[in-house]
Amino acid sequence: MPKNAFYAQSGGVTAVINASACGVIETARAHPDQIGKLYAGRDGIIGALTEDLIDTSLESAADIARLRHTPGGAFGSCRYKLKSPDEHRAQYERLIEVFRAHDIGYFFYNGGNDSMDTAWKVSQLATRLDFPLICVGIPKTVDNDLAGTDNCPGFGSVAKYVATSMREAGFDVASMARTSTKIFVLEVMGRHAGWITAACGLASEAEGEAPHLLLFPEIPFTPDAFLARVKECVERYGYCTAAVSEGLRDADGKLIADMGVKDAFGHAQLGGVGQAVAQLIKDKLGHKYHWALADYLQRSARHIAASVDVEQAYAVGVAAVEQVLAGKNATMPAIRRTSDAPYAWEIAVADLKNVANVEKKMPLEFISPDGFHITDACRRYLSPLIEGEAIPPFVRGLPDYVRLKNIAVAKKLAAFEVEA
Repeated sequence: MPKNAFYAQSGGVTAVINASACGVIETARAHPDQIGKLYAGRDGIIGALTEDLIDTSLESAADIARLRHTPGGAFGSCRYKLKSPDEHRAQYERLIEVFRAHDIGYFFYNGGNDSMDTAWKVSQLATRLDFPLICVGIPKTVDNDLAGTDNCPGFGSVAKYVATSMREAGFDVASMARTSTKIFVLEVMGRHAGWITAACGLASEAEGEAPHLLLFPEIPFTPDAFLARVKECVERYGYCTAAVSEGLRDADGKLIADMGVKDAFGHAQLGGVGQAVAQLIKDKLGHKYHWALADYLQRSARHIAASVDVEQAYAVGVAAVEQVLAGKNATMPAIRRTSDAPYAWEIAVADLKNVANVEKKMPLEFISPDGFHITDACRRYLSPLIEGEAIPPFVRGLPDYVRLKNIAVAKKLAAFEVEA
């Protein structure tokens, strides 16, 4: 009998992570002689620890296909990082116990930096315990900061959303600037890497177009220089628009928007840097402002997803199954760019040990010398990633997304308490 497989979604979800799930499930179903049932973890890796497994074989082929245009995480995701196997061996032994009980021989983990680290650790422990388990990570992160791949599924659609939003907001502010708001600030995601902020810059294709200024986490924030540029923009264009990364830091490396609390991965909880920057302009220059927080809207906007992003998300799901069938272990399907113009890409193989916990930041050659915008090289990199429209079906004026039945598999083991 063929071994079963386990798939889980991890971290912040995206507009296209379910397209990867679709690729995994459809490809696994096409090889029944090599892969038995495919179980999904309810709420990510927590589903494996608590033996809360979903039997995806009970979902129709039509509903699985609809995952390709449905945002969010169809099986639930989580922000839960497994500790070191040497210090918290019980967690990893529990995973192996669950996998053994349900005859699971393949582990697919769909996530970002921390998730690739988890997949790598599980693969190593399975080897040490002499348990036959093939582990493959599947790339996903809107931040585009995952190493080993040219770009990451989920990013292209966020990039398209924020660039579109910035362009539209720019038209709005320009219309009213003479008698009303002169300042607009858009806060976007990006804790340490400014890829999403850079994507906002795609909206500006000619002199004076929004956004006028970009604030990257890679460039220390200097208020005086920033305010001088804002003043110049208002005098020249009548208004000023800016995009700012949530991870903006000052010259001492302190986060501008550090709320003083940590998330489940131990990262500082951020929020409000857009308002802080806008208020600084109000206090020092006196201009009326509006600011917006893209937040979940940017990563869930499937209605404006980039078609290339959907295609790549599906492709890495397919490739993940193909890699395990080829006997590859502790790997990740990666996107390799083969041409900028015309844009072309292929799927390559990256080793998890070289991907886990490695953060890919914006190269300095992608940031203009003054630190406030993107270069032509950055545009050449970013522009193909937002190409194409993959509009989902609409019913009664709203997107028609699927909700799976997510029927649980009968448990075989004793209960397990997940550590906080």
